[in-house]
Amino acid sequence: MAVRKVITWGDPRLKINSADVGEWSPELDQLVADLFETARDEDGVGIAAPQVGININIAVVDSSCGVDPAARIVLINPEIVRQEGSQVGSEGCLSIPGIHEVLERPKQVWVKNRLPDGSWVELEGEDLLARAFCHEVDHLRGRLFVEYFGPVKRQFLQRRYNKQRSRE
Repeated sequence: MAVRKVITWGDPRLKINSADVGEWSPELDQLVADLFETARDEDGVGIAAPQVGININIAVVDSSCGVDPAARIVLINPEIVRQEGSQVGSEGCLSIPGIHEVLERPKQVWVKNRLPDGSWVELEGEDLLARAFCHEVDHLRGRLFVEYFGPVKRQFLQRRYNKQRSRE
């Protein structure tokens, strides 16, 4: 396992609609292991392959942040097929470090998800897991969470982010 470099806001690779995963391979096993390691190293709940510069439909989610191996979920070619309710909470992104904003997301989501063997399952997520599923699927579609805000707020966040980055 290796920690990969997370690309940040402004990198054009974050805006690409990712390609579906075809046949599973040892290289994809390695990518998944590296994604979990990268998310853990960055104290993140999840990370999508585009965030490390690879535009394929793979993301990982670990709502235990590395504490419980059973909480690890690999999303492959995921599609949100149903959502219910609403939750409002703080959200951040490993590709936009230091920026956290309150955002409304569904309280519960169902995701059609492919397994490495090519079969399909439906995953259900509620609360934090629902938020993480939505966030990671957005990454696979080339969308960042800040795009849910209007242009004025987005510009404000961009300036705040740029100012913060210039101090590093």
